[in-house]
Amino acid sequence: MSKFWSPKVRELTPYVPGEQPRERLIKLNTNENPYPPAPGVEAVLREFPADHLRRYPDPESRGLREALAREFGVEAEQVFVGNGSDEVLALAFQAFFGHGRPLEMPAITYSFYPVYCRLYGVERRTLPLDAEWRIDLEAFSPQAGGAIFANPNAPTGHGHERAAIAGLLERLTESVVLVDEAYVDFGAESAVPLIDRFPNLLVTGTFSKSRSLAGLRLGYAVGSRELIEGLERVKDSFNSYPIDSLASAIGIAALEDREHFDACRTAVITTRERTRTRLEGLGFRVLPSQSNFLLVSHPGQDAAQLFVGLRERGILVRHFNTEALNGWLRLSIGTEDEMDSLVEALEGLCH
Repeated sequence: MSKFWSPKVRELTPYVPGEQPRERLIKLNTNENPYPPAPGVEAVLREFPADHLRRYPDPESRGLREALAREFGVEAEQVFVGNGSDEVLALAFQAFFGHGRPLEMPAITYSFYPVYCRLYGVERRTLPLDAEWRIDLEAFSPQAGGAIFANPNAPTGHGHERAAIAGLLERLTESVVLVDEAYVDFGAESAVPLIDRFPNLLVTGTFSKSRSLAGLRLGYAVGSRELIEGLERVKDSFNSYPIDSLASAIGIAALEDREHFDACRTAVITTRERTRTRLEGLGFRVLPSQSNFLLVSHPGQDAAQLFVGLRERGILVRHFNTEALNGWLRLSIGTEDEMDSLVEALEGLCH
């Protein structure tokens, strides 16, 4: 440890992202979309005037916010954008979860949430999943300093219906409920239509998954004007220009191509269900998923050894070295050919 670090930095345990390998592998470990972005994105990259980059971008990202507002049927003032949904989440932790009461979250969920709690000094209380590995919405307390969960949840894949989230919001009225919808486009119901009924609801999302733009870093939040203004106050105290001009133009182009968006997510869903059936035929337990990944476990195989065996065969998946998930692998959904290779490799490893 460096003697120059502040005491808080010494105490941090940073988030560990999925490996980005340098060698050529079938990469099924970071939930990236296997298909390219919309054709309009490539057109923006070819035609964007380089001279525009000498000027600062619009600090309000008005064009992108208006495009997102059209997508969700809300007002632009109800939309916030940031440099990836991770940045939006970080700003939300600073804006809404510093009241001195514990922030409640599932015990198994996106592992960046505890990292933000440590970074920003937010006390947290974890809630166990139910017997089916689902988030128990009834376990959240109205006395908590806030609630956060991914829907569908990561890395388990289960999503709650909008009506169930509305029931939670009817109980939790005095603090912010943040629903992280990074994977919602792969089969779950968005909570965005609830924001006009519940001013304490903040829904976050990303262009990384269903829009195939993980390399761009573009995220957003949708909520009441009161919540969006809170995010803006933190953003403008940290970085007034998080969205560059090129990223904004690319985001708008991606939103405009509904046909490409629908085709890609339908292909991912179809491949996911086909892969689920084949893995179950090999004896795997496969959790139901409304995301672009599957969480799987085999009663007769060690997950860590399967991870190594797949890597030796040129396939990279995610193994979480934690007590709760040590027996499981998370498999991102790739193309049909990539998933065929995965299943064939597992056939050889499991027999």
